[in-house]
Amino acid sequence: MDINATFIGQIIVFLIMLWFIAKVVVPMIADPINKRYAKIADGLAAADAGQKQLQQASASADQIVREARERAKQVDEQAQRRSTETIEAAKHAALAEGARLLAAAQAEVGNESVRASEALRREFGSLVVKAASTLVEHEVDPATHAKLLERLTDDIARG
Repeated sequence: MDINATFIGQIIVFLIMLWFIAKVVVPMIADPINKRYAKIADGLAAADAGQKQLQQASASADQIVREARERAKQVDEQAQRRSTETIEAAKHAALAEGARLLAAAQAEVGNESVRASEALRREFGSLVVKAASTLVEHEVDPATHAKLLERLTDDIARG
């Protein structure tokens, strides 16, 4: 095998082409590929971060739901207590009002009793005066006196 100048020239051109491809063409092709790899890696990292955020958000949502249920339970218990307190307050107010109405009714009955007693005294006084005047008009003998007392007793009993 003869190595001649053409073969050496071809080797030199091949090496220059190899150097040119390595220095110019490969970086032109590798740069977009590297950018694409970096973009894919960033996307995968973002997907992993998104997955972690989703898990955190899910845990946070579960915690919020638990807290909301606890708060709702507390609100329900507080509403029950307030309802019971309101009912008890209404019962006490009703009992107080009933006692007040009973006292007012008893006072009214007492007043009516006093008025009836006064009216009875006045009527009794007029009947006594009437009876005395009737007795004074007549001569009094024991039989007449007994009849008059009997009539007076009948008048008082009727009315």
